[in-house]
Amino acid sequence: MKVRIDEDLCTGCGLCVDICPEVFEMGETVSKVKLENVPLELEEKVKEASESCPVEAIIIE
Repeated sequence: MKVRIDEDLCTGCGLCVDICPEVFEMGETVSKVKLENVPLELEEKVKEASESCPVEAIIIE
């Protein structure tokens, strides 16, 4: 699984970082992806972060 953040949609609320800090981190104003290729053991947390994003800025491929 790959993950990315649509920076045009992201509001920088940090919820994804709270849910899965192994993959997401806060940039200056928006969240960033630390690991584009998500390890198998973190896929469920990334899915939870995506589903929890209030602006649907997390894109899973």
